[in-house]
Amino acid sequence: MADPRFFDKAGPFPLGLIAERIGAKLADPAMAELAIEDVAALDQAGPGQLSFLDNPRYAAAFAATHAAACIVAEKHAGRAPAGVALLLTPSPYHAYARAAQLFYPQPKAQPGIHASAFVDPAAHLGEGVSVGPQAVIEAGAVIGAGSIIGAGSMVGRNVVLGEACRVGMQVSLSHCIIGNRVTLHPGVRIGQDGFGFAPHPAGHIKVPQLGRVLIGDDCDIGANSCIDRGSGPDTVIGPSCWIDNLVQIGHNVSLGRGCIVIAQAGIAGSSQLGDFAILAAQGGIAGHLKIGSGARIAAQAGVMTDIEPGASYAGSPAQPAKAFFREVAALRQFVKRRGREHE
Repeated sequence: MADPRFFDKAGPFPLGLIAERIGAKLADPAMAELAIEDVAALDQAGPGQLSFLDNPRYAAAFAATHAAACIVAEKHAGRAPAGVALLLTPSPYHAYARAAQLFYPQPKAQPGIHASAFVDPAAHLGEGVSVGPQAVIEAGAVIGAGSIIGAGSMVGRNVVLGEACRVGMQVSLSHCIIGNRVTLHPGVRIGQDGFGFAPHPAGHIKVPQLGRVLIGDDCDIGANSCIDRGSGPDTVIGPSCWIDNLVQIGHNVSLGRGCIVIAQAGIAGSSQLGDFAILAAQGGIAGHLKIGSGARIAAQAGVMTDIEPGASYAGSPAQPAKAFFREVAALRQFVKRRGREHE
């Protein structure tokens, strides 16, 4: 159960309404008026609470749950304990996310500008914008309606931020145009200089970074992640991308729609990721590469070549995942044989 000191809960809601909102089907329509007060994990849920089963590993917990209702795929419905109302859907985790949002919606902006904030008279703030303590909004900046600017954050000159965006504490934005419903967690840095310089024995020379960062609608960018502005072309983050904490995205990088980049990963300058590509934790992509749509790159992989659409790569240097794991298995067998030879 969420700690009420930190999370405001809505509800209760009748199960039929929940089913409608999450796109699920009630296994027993007679349970439509069952009152649901909260969401909870399978092993913690009790009367009045809703849980879900997505991963079959938790089938035993599902079979023993005390939840009032569960979201589940139809193929697993027969494992439910007696008396548990079922919401049937082919995508239980997705449906649960919608249910959790119903009970715990994002807090709405509290319109107004804190007395300690600075907003340049030449900035434009839409209706219902909230500006927190010691935030700075420079001349020419445009903040869309209903957006929140957290404490100590800076929105630089002529930056454009769309509607219903959430900018956390200590975020800095420069040289960027950001879409609607974008979440920037604390410490995010967007639009700073790209890592561009001309090496020379007499001393390296800075190359002016003359591009922007363009971020599409519905992106979520994790704490302390950095997205450099382009050197001439722009750095582009497509709509619905999810970027975890402590990620570095270099200048001129382009991410397609729905890409996922996980913690401590890095993408060097001018590389391109197609739609729905995934880069797992601590993975690295060298510069000027093309990663195809739907490609999956494993944790700690070091990518040094282009990757075709839909491929799975692992290892450093990265190679097709099946080949990588065959080599790992062969190496283990070799070590075992050598060990037996020396016994």
